[in-house]
Amino acid sequence: MIEDMSRAVRDLVRSLDRAALATTLPAPLGEGGAAWPYASLVLAAVDHDLSPILLLSDLAEHTKAIAADGRVSLLFDGTGGLDQPLAGPRVTLLGCAARITGERRARRFLARHPDAAMYADFKDFHFYRVALERAHLVAGFGKIRWLEAAELLAVPVPAGLPESEAGIVNHMNNDHADALQLYAGKLLGLPGSDWRMTGIDAEGLDLRRGGRVVRLPFDQPLASAAEARKVLVALVGQARAA
Repeated sequence: MIEDMSRAVRDLVRSLDRAALATTLPAPLGEGGAAWPYASLVLAAVDHDLSPILLLSDLAEHTKAIAADGRVSLLFDGTGGLDQPLAGPRVTLLGCAARITGERRARRFLARHPDAAMYADFKDFHFYRVALERAHLVAGFGKIRWLEAAELLAVPVPAGLPESEAGIVNHMNNDHADALQLYAGKLLGLPGSDWRMTGIDAEGLDLRRGGRVVRLPFDQPLASAAEARKVLVALVGQARAA
């Protein structure tokens, strides 16, 4: 049961590209001189270790709040389009947000959100990583559970995959676009012929077409970057057979 719930959290978080960010406004901004809860919408990507990656402006209220108190919550809502939203899945991640540098996480975010490249280099925009502490999953009525970080990270990051990811993604988009269309059309039953791959991790790969993001899970987690090619080729075979 624990593994099923932790996998449900990982699948849900990785399948969405936005979240509601909850921070605490510092006292000067809060009503009556007191700190105050504040919620906002942010674009999100998720790193290989499930840490959310955010691109925030220094001018935003949530960024000022993080500067005063790095503790945040992120609500990932998977209930869109359901007749009974409260019966659908959603998860709140709790952790501490801190500003980061380095190209790898920025590249992963921008692959997920290509339009963000227009402003990512502005002087007032910076990338942040949320170090996970806990998660609260509501998978439907009666399916509610707190999970600790160790449970969420039950699947190890495949050796070499974070460093190899950009090359794999570029190779698939530039040389095997036909395979991506097979994944989307035959394995996920989605229309369109211009799907692009935005990321790959231990448990699946991510695709994007226009403003829509989708996820194709693997049957078994990758153990290393070297396994990625074999799995991607096998998925083509499955799609053609379908």
